[in-house]
Amino acid sequence: MEDDGIGYSKSGLVAKMRESGNVHVDGDVTFKLAEAYGFCWGVERAVQMAYEAKKQFPDANLWITNEIIHNPTVNDRLGEMGVQFIEETAEGKDFSGCKEGEVVILPAFGASVHEMKLLNDKGVNIVDTTCPWVSKVWNAVDAHTRKEFTSIIHGKWAHEETIATASFAKTYLVVKDMKEAQYVCDYVLDGGDREEFLAKFKNAYSEGFDPDTDLGALGIANQTTMLKGETEAIGKLLEKTMMQKHGVDKLNDHYMVMDTICDATQERQDAMYKLVDDKPDMMLVVGGFNSSNTSHLQEISEDASIPSFWVDTHARLDADTNTITHRLAHGELVETKDWLPAGKVTIGVTSGASTPDKVVEDVIDVIMATKKKMSGAPAR
Repeated sequence: MEDDGIGYSKSGLVAKMRESGNVHVDGDVTFKLAEAYGFCWGVERAVQMAYEAKKQFPDANLWITNEIIHNPTVNDRLGEMGVQFIEETAEGKDFSGCKEGEVVILPAFGASVHEMKLLNDKGVNIVDTTCPWVSKVWNAVDAHTRKEFTSIIHGKWAHEETIATASFAKTYLVVKDMKEAQYVCDYVLDGGDREEFLAKFKNAYSEGFDPDTDLGALGIANQTTMLKGETEAIGKLLEKTMMQKHGVDKLNDHYMVMDTICDATQERQDAMYKLVDDKPDMMLVVGGFNSSNTSHLQEISEDASIPSFWVDTHARLDADTNTITHRLAHGELVETKDWLPAGKVTIGVTSGASTPDKVVEDVIDVIMATKKKMSGAPAR
């Protein structure tokens, strides 16, 4: 996959950095690479399976139900290989073009129960690249359903993974952060305005959900790319709330917890915290703008008050004008002029779990070209 600019670098700059203590010095610039970064094994597995599907079914029409991962470079490459993306309409995904015997790839985020049943009924060949960590979350939600517990899912209700996870639950509620979780817990303990609750969580709960009757027994699950610390804090808050409401001796009748935190997400976040503790002058975060796990890496840096620049490709940087267009953790796209300072600078570098090393290398190349232009030296 490296030949296509997808996956781990075996011979490029990032590979050389791994071999030299995750540090690269070029003139006035020192780059420090996070100890854990970039492609996780679940993403690498998904992309490899998609490539292998193309080899094994060279003459078949290949479809994919969504972006295989949240990275434009990887998805564009699949499109160039002839993989067709299922069209999203106002009524949902349009599977009418998929015919019996054709091949449909399920992305790393998985697919909903409804989609999988529909595809099975159509008689297509399914290549399921769902990350095993996502499947682990599904198992937890299924366990909640079997005990008739409501699944509290820490995630973003519109994210593909959360949509798929929620489809395995009979009753669910999605909370995106600690603030929303606290609102739910206050309602459990003290009650509240039912209509206000339903309006606040519009689109984030199962059909027929009623906060007055469906918050009596809860299980915690999470979108695998959320902040580990926040998922743990929400779980502890729910546990404490159910103990207060029902008594410690009845806790197991009203609350379930299973470890569904993804190791790869945890490792990248832990490495980011360590990199932040080294106090670089600024941070470079590389990853798709619709990548949840990348947004949380950016969030860690912003919370540490380190100037941090999140870009998805090298095209966001202009070496001639020393300008960068970058995204903030909560979505705002901004342009910063003269973002690279003159003189010596140390830049911490990390990348999201869906980001090929080549994308990081291309961004670093533009940074080095910018510094050389600033000093009057010819760019390499």
